[in-house]
Amino acid sequence: MPRILIAGGGIGGLTTALALQAAGFEPHVFEAVAELRPLGVGINLLPHAVRELTELGLDEALAGIGVATRELRYVSAHGQEIWREDRGRAAGYRWPQYSVHRGALQMLLAEVCRARGIPVLAGHRVTHFKQDADRVTAHFEGGASAEGAALIGADGIHSAVRAHFAPGEGAPSWQGAILWRGTTVAAPFLTGATMVQAGHHDQKFVCYPIRHLPDGRVLTNWIAERRVDPSQGFQREDWNREADRGRFLPHYESWNWGWLDVPGLIRGAERVLEYPMVDRDPLDRWTDGRVTLLGDAAHPMYPIGSNGASQAILDARQLALHLAREGLPDGLLAYEEARRPPTAKLTLANRALGPDLILEEVHRRAPGGFADLDAVISRQELEETSANYKKLAGFDPALLNERESWSVR
Repeated sequence: MPRILIAGGGIGGLTTALALQAAGFEPHVFEAVAELRPLGVGINLLPHAVRELTELGLDEALAGIGVATRELRYVSAHGQEIWREDRGRAAGYRWPQYSVHRGALQMLLAEVCRARGIPVLAGHRVTHFKQDADRVTAHFEGGASAEGAALIGADGIHSAVRAHFAPGEGAPSWQGAILWRGTTVAAPFLTGATMVQAGHHDQKFVCYPIRHLPDGRVLTNWIAERRVDPSQGFQREDWNREADRGRFLPHYESWNWGWLDVPGLIRGAERVLEYPMVDRDPLDRWTDGRVTLLGDAAHPMYPIGSNGASQAILDARQLALHLAREGLPDGLLAYEEARRPPTAKLTLANRALGPDLILEEVHRRAPGGFADLDAVISRQELEETSANYKKLAGFDPALLNERESWSVR
């Protein structure tokens, strides 16, 4: 079996390892940090990503670590409902949508990799690589190296592998948005499995439960987003940078609408993390010989529309499928052809607010709130915004339910 080197032990890299093994390859994962730990906060796995993880045999495990999202609601900064739609199985998908803790998902994927005999080596940060017609050698900090038939750069937004394709690219692009994130144990709201997006372009709040607790409460993940003057600059994004909630809490003090207490959620978090919302420009190519990119190393995008981790999972499955079909190195180019154009479009769509454009349009037209939503925005405009984004991101329910499996037969 060809040995495939994977730089990066995050969600994308670990899913790639599982997908490659299922397709008949020998993956080896190399993670930069010295020890894998359950870091971060909540993320969403959309039905197209859940389908791929299900076909890798993880359906029961996923159900055990997350909450099956029942619905999505968009509300104004005044707590007024703008749009509501079912999600997951309730929306007719054959697969659920899950809200999970990022760290719990990463630990689950690492455990499954190890249980299936896939090496996951921590403390191996890729610095550069060399290749010839038959093999590629990854070099790590400290002088160690590893050889394989291909190298997959899944080493995140600061990818050393990506630097080969974009030398001198510099820091990620930041347009002034700062995210503060936390988790709070609280009473359930609305259906108990609802995701809420509230506010507008300059000030937004997102929350959803990621775990049901035995006492009837839920662990609620939340994100407060505000825009500042981008000329201030930003620190390198870091999931573990502690934040002072006094920087943003005053702006949300009036956001208690009875059914959701936003300031209460912010105050109730044990710790709050801060990082700038950044992305990078789409690349003209991901692949060179036996080396390609995947996940945030390939297409870092704004966390709008719940697509970051989901798109990395789709990358992983398409990569394994094309390598099995076309072999090496041709399969890498076929994978890039399948995944680079749609992710480039999605990256740019997220910069243009993606489905959150609904919030901004309502705020622009009725900044003080509304008595009649139909007088502000039509039902057709709301439906089209939602449907168009689903098609762009690959989770239109009819298309997803009907398309063939990406599993290697």
